[in-house]
Amino acid sequence: MQEMDLQGAVRGKVKRTTVSDKAQPCPRDHVNRDFQPARPNALWLSDFTYVATWHGFAYVAFVIDAFARKIVGWRASHSAETGFVLDALEQALHARQPVSNGQLVHHSNLGVQYVSIKYTERLQDAGIQPSVGSVGDSYDNALAETVIGLYKTEVIRRLGPWRSLEQLELTTLEWVDWFNNRRLLEPLGHILPAEAEAKFFELDDQAAMAA
Repeated sequence: MQEMDLQGAVRGKVKRTTVSDKAQPCPRDHVNRDFQPARPNALWLSDFTYVATWHGFAYVAFVIDAFARKIVGWRASHSAETGFVLDALEQALHARQPVSNGQLVHHSNLGVQYVSIKYTERLQDAGIQPSVGSVGDSYDNALAETVIGLYKTEVIRRLGPWRSLEQLELTTLEWVDWFNNRRLLEPLGHILPAEAEAKFFELDDQAAMAA
């Protein structure tokens, strides 16, 4: 379509969220579309989306642990500056307390927020290896796109219109709790993300005791 100068029809206004900065150094792609890590805290995926409210656009960022698709951090803001995605990362770091040994990979798109100096330095301080997909290719961060797609379908389009950021934050908080602890996911064998993680740690403890 690009070669033929064709563009698909889009309902409503197009809002561009992934804006790259060619001046910033770009980490390698350490994921290569393999979103099936062997354990929790091996691969985190980050992305954000926009939501129209009565007071302008709001932005919602997520950090997702790829092992069980559990949302481990999120943040809503009126601004799409680096600080708001950094807040989502800080929430994930506080909730998960990952070991700072370089074995946790953080994967995102090439948005300026995720390759910024502040964000890159925070990953480095936490001992997390950055990974970035290519520009304009949703498959390079497909799992994050999938979770955000569920969020937009189950929350944003179904429960809107959105009057304020505060209303959006409260509803997102409720949805994240439901998604992690009460939503059955077919890719996990129709179990909950929290249950999938609990089963992993239970088996891991049993294996350690047997050894």
